Amino acid sequence: MTTTTIRVSLRTRDLLLELAQTAGSSVQAILERALEQYGGQRLREETNAAYAALRVAPQAWADLEQERLAWEQTLADGLEET
Repeated sequence: MTTTTIRVSLRTRDLLLELAQTAGSSVQAILERALEQYGGQRLREETNAAYAALRVAPQAWADLEQERLAWEQTLADGLEET
């Protein structure tokens, strides 16, 4: 795997070292995990904001519900999920 160097504050470096030591892991693994969790958090926030926007638009929300019902009916077709 190719690596690179990034600049972080001393405070961030110290925090990463502390977390890595506590977890018995490498700084790289801690940083990768933190970034993955941050990305997931942003995705959830953006998804929640999009649903909130739909909720205040009655026609858009009705269209979404109609599409959801159509997809749910496909689960009742007797075929096994793959």
